[in-house]
Amino acid sequence: MTNEFDSLGDESELKNEGKPNLLGVLIDILETLLLSVVLFFLINAVSARIKIDGSSMEPNLHHGEFVIVSKLNYRFGEPERGDVVVFDFPRNITQEYIKRVIGLPGEHIRVEDGKLYVNNIMLSEPYIKIEPQYEGDWDVPENTLFVLGDNRNKSSDSHTWGLVPMNNLIGEALVVYWPPSSWGLINGANPVLASD
Repeated sequence: MTNEFDSLGDESELKNEGKPNLLGVLIDILETLLLSVVLFFLINAVSARIKIDGSSMEPNLHHGEFVIVSKLNYRFGEPERGDVVVFDFPRNITQEYIKRVIGLPGEHIRVEDGKLYVNNIMLSEPYIKIEPQYEGDWDVPENTLFVLGDNRNKSSDSHTWGLVPMNNLIGEALVVYWPPSSWGLINGANPVLASD
């Protein structure tokens, strides 16, 4: 008799092992949800995703494209000339703009006869759509940046509304991720001062 009961007990244990344990399934679901929430907040802490709205960055970025923005780059370093940056618009911080850094703190920017000069040295810019058809002079104070769109004549940027405070920076735009036909790095071509 003892053998009969032992074999019945083993059989019922095997049957229970084959059935899903409801508590175990719920714990797995909660763990997955918790991990997803943690990853979501970590990803948002170090990056942002924005949609290009308008033509101000053509021919390099186009209306409707989505880009990934690194929020870490300027926590550990300073913006450089040629970086494509996303920032809170100084006149309305609820709006985000994307432009290219042209002037750094302490520099003098001049646009004259379709050419751009930094501290009286011409800047070679292979990425612009067409030469600017405006003129002007700007000094870039400490803790600010002078930014322009690559589509110079169709861009609302520092030449019309002024400088960008450094603390308005969200981050550096690095990669176009949508649509797939546009995938690629953003900062492929950098400006060069003619004397370099």
